[in-house]
Amino acid sequence: MHIMEGFLPPFWCAVWYVIAIPVVAYGIYKIKKVADEQPESKALLAVSGAFMFVISSLKLPSVTGSCSHPTGNGLGAALFGPAVTAVLATIVLLFQAILLAHGGLTTLGANCVSMGIAGPLAAWIIYKLCNKVGIPSKVGIFIMAFVADFATYLVTAIQLGVAFPEPTMAAAITKFFLIFAPTQLPLAIAEGLLTVIIWNGLMSYKPKLLNQLGAISDSELAKGE
Repeated sequence: MHIMEGFLPPFWCAVWYVIAIPVVAYGIYKIKKVADEQPESKALLAVSGAFMFVISSLKLPSVTGSCSHPTGNGLGAALFGPAVTAVLATIVLLFQAILLAHGGLTTLGANCVSMGIAGPLAAWIIYKLCNKVGIPSKVGIFIMAFVADFATYLVTAIQLGVAFPEPTMAAAITKFFLIFAPTQLPLAIAEGLLTVIIWNGLMSYKPKLLNQLGAISDSELAKGE
């Protein structure tokens, strides 16, 4: 696993691959569609992938004896949605597993589900709700990045707890969650702030493109202009 240096039995490795593959396949279709409809968005795809790769490579020791790292998956989810982010995360995790010994190939499916699907999906839902109720995108992006980071680790705890349900599944999930939570909480806050800085740059550089992608509302675009 890319988190806590855990491992999974072969059965669960296969299960998470089966879940991840259709989502990644749909994400590839979405990338082609977005690139055809908005060619300018290719640069934002590259920025989202690079941002995820760089900050998720920063493994930090956990106060509980394991390790934690930021995820960087909120930015891509805000710009392109969870399916596209699943593709970006798969590429990032593949390169990290091969080049940085971070994660593994057999657990790539599980890591994609947590960091590429579940985290971005939860964050994307939160961001859309923030937009719907009129919360400024800068605030929404902070909340989204925080949720994406923390949800990734929560799902990883669930994956490990389901695979090793001792003494009970609930107790195992709680144990794994509490291992990283003390370190991950400040990391999620820091990631939220960093993502806002990147977002501010994108807002000043390409606000109309963000609007076309559905990342900001028409009213916020008008305010920016």
